[in-house]
Amino acid sequence: MPALSDRPLAFVDLETTGSTASVDRITEIAIVTLVDGVSQSWSQLVNPQRRIPEFITRLTGISDAMVAAAPSFAEIAAEVCQRLDGCVFVAHNARFDYGFLKSELRRVGIDFRAAVLCTVKLSRRLYPQSARHNLDSVIERHGIVRRERHRALGDALAIHDFWRIVAASQPPAALAAALQEAAEKPSLPPWLDATDVDTLPEGCGVYLFFGENGLPLYVGKSLHLRRRVLAHFAADHRAAKEMALAQQVRRIETIACAGEVDALLCEARLVKELQPMHNRQLRRNRDCCSWRLIERSPGHWQPELVQARDLERGGQQALYGLYSSARQARAALNKLAGEHALCLSMLGIEGTPGKACFAQQLGRCRGACVGTESPVQHSLRLQQALAGWRLQSWPFAGPALLAEGDLQHVVDHWCHLGSARDEAELAELLDSGTPAFDRDTYRILVKHAARLRALPAVVTA
Repeated sequence: MPALSDRPLAFVDLETTGSTASVDRITEIAIVTLVDGVSQSWSQLVNPQRRIPEFITRLTGISDAMVAAAPSFAEIAAEVCQRLDGCVFVAHNARFDYGFLKSELRRVGIDFRAAVLCTVKLSRRLYPQSARHNLDSVIERHGIVRRERHRALGDALAIHDFWRIVAASQPPAALAAALQEAAEKPSLPPWLDATDVDTLPEGCGVYLFFGENGLPLYVGKSLHLRRRVLAHFAADHRAAKEMALAQQVRRIETIACAGEVDALLCEARLVKELQPMHNRQLRRNRDCCSWRLIERSPGHWQPELVQARDLERGGQQALYGLYSSARQARAALNKLAGEHALCLSMLGIEGTPGKACFAQQLGRCRGACVGTESPVQHSLRLQQALAGWRLQSWPFAGPALLAEGDLQHVVDHWCHLGSARDEAELAELLDSGTPAFDRDTYRILVKHAARLRALPAVVTA
């Protein structure tokens, strides 16, 4: 196969309705081909078949009116493929443009594949002394004629001009090495320092993605750190979340962990401390709540919503479910009632005993509200329905240990006090007090309850 610099090149730029390839659409495409030293330019407005957001119109100048009579992408897909056929796909932040175009072509049944060259990576490799490598910085650094910015043809021509300057000014060996490196690592986000990826450990741990100005973006965990981190960047054009991460990540940090439990606990703690913008789970749960059965009248048991902060940690014998909000808890109980034909009135969700609840009128209640089912029988069915939600009470009189590698996780009433490597650290943790109950910590630890061992009396004395 010819060297990358000797192959036909296609400099591509897209304007879109947003940054998520799985949701947004192309509004303009430009392709500047360079074959045997001859350049040819082509651009086309595209009807995205949806409204263009106002902020996109302000940025690009492309309005709904401008694309109203333009062809849809499906109508120009064949021409796009013809112009790109046999060419190296060149773009500034190629990960975005290549992924977006690949998604659009997939929608019309075309599996597009091409060799990819990212000029952000090329710029970083050839001009490491420069602090910034976005297109505005490249244009200014090399004195490139500034055409319409954020319009597809203007940006594609700027990339083409940058290539011409690089090809004419760089020693062939340096250019070949830079191109080879860019081709060898086509899946990494363009703003990410390659050394962050090269030094990723293989083992178990937690990884953190940071954006500009040290903004925490995402915290994750894996038994195979390097493999998991690279997986984030392998399919960014398919998933909106992965695309967003790939566009925003600037730095990666990792924390080695002793094993799965250590990684899970570390991840949960860091998400609560850092509040990364892309973590939707493991958020703060100060309002964590649960259902508790109370006897309203002889034989009539009814669920009552209680807050975790009001409970004796780990000592409750009849708690059901853990929820981040009262709204979530009530929604779960309503769903349970529908699945088991429970009476909404007897549950305290609606109405009063003695009057038919709404579910009974629809034939979805066995009639406890109107006396056709006894309160005792309804309560038995309720307890059976709730059985799968029942929380596990703390099985020890005091703290317990969970061994993992060279660590001893110290746990008290499902609260994680910390992890110790020797007796001095253990004693310090035991003197530090017990933290507030945490829903996510409970869920992690209860799955490994069989590994817990009571703390020896000699240690706690």
